Amino acid sequence: QVQLVESGGGLVQAGGALRLSCTASGRIFSDNTMAWYRQAPGKQRILVADIATGGSTNYADSVKGRFTISRDNAKKSVYLQMNSLKPEDTAVYYCNVVTRRLVFRYDYWGQGTQVTVSS
Repeated sequence: QVQLVESGGGLVQAGGALRLSCTASGRIFSDNTMAWYRQAPGKQRILVADIATGGSTNYADSVKGRFTISRDNAKKSVYLQMNSLKPEDTAVYYCNVVTRRLVFRYDYWGQGTQVTVSS
């Protein structure tokens, strides 16, 4: 069973920065994508950024140029560097790992970490 543990959330003023970390325990197959999602109060959970095993990345338009996703395969970890934070970035941020083997797909979620950006 894979467990994801997130850290790094908190309260920051607009314009500030935070770095989120997520580390997986358990077995993750080499074919995997690691991602960060966020969910603001009363809104749906949306993709913020993802990164494939080979390093290709994808970002939501709202965070392009401000957020950077990275990963350390040896540590089974994914990071989200968030710069120039805005109040609208306030949300619970969730780490997600999708790992695939043959025809099987496994989807794991962290417990979430709160990010609050004050104006």
